[in-house]
Amino acid sequence: MVRETAEVGVVVERRVLDNPWVDHAWVPVAVLAGAPVATSWTILEQTARLARYYAGTFEVEFFGTDTTMYRENLRSGQPSLWIALRQTAAPPGIAVQLVTADSSEAEAMTGTNSDIIDVVPMPAEIQHKLAAFVEAHHVEHPFVKRKRDRADPAAMARRALHAQPRDDKK
Repeated sequence: MVRETAEVGVVVERRVLDNPWVDHAWVPVAVLAGAPVATSWTILEQTARLARYYAGTFEVEFFGTDTTMYRENLRSGQPSLWIALRQTAAPPGIAVQLVTADSSEAEAMTGTNSDIIDVVPMPAEIQHKLAAFVEAHHVEHPFVKRKRDRADPAAMARRALHAQPRDDKK
């Protein structure tokens, strides 16, 4: 299996909310190409209602089997990366679970209903690397429409509610 990686730095915000049930929300806001020289969870900006953090360096993986999704992402006019955050007991209470260029992989993470998944713009350096990967590894697969099995007309027929009396019990 063909696989390449790109390092990115993730920036997230903790926003104070005016909500009776939740006092704050975590939101991914940016991705930086490469690995910035900063420790994880460094505060970049802080106000009374917002704290912006450098969450750390993470790998974005590119797989040869997913080039169709990458190509569509690059062609979208707004190439994006999806970031999944998950609550943890360790400070600051959130952790980056995934950074991906594949929208279907991010969608699969929504099944837990506990992760925070959001999209951020893809840096130009990552776009170029991803485009080169797609160019080198994409294989076009022709669309093949599957024929449906013929329906069994008796499958939906009404059936008697009570069993028919059997003649062999006389």
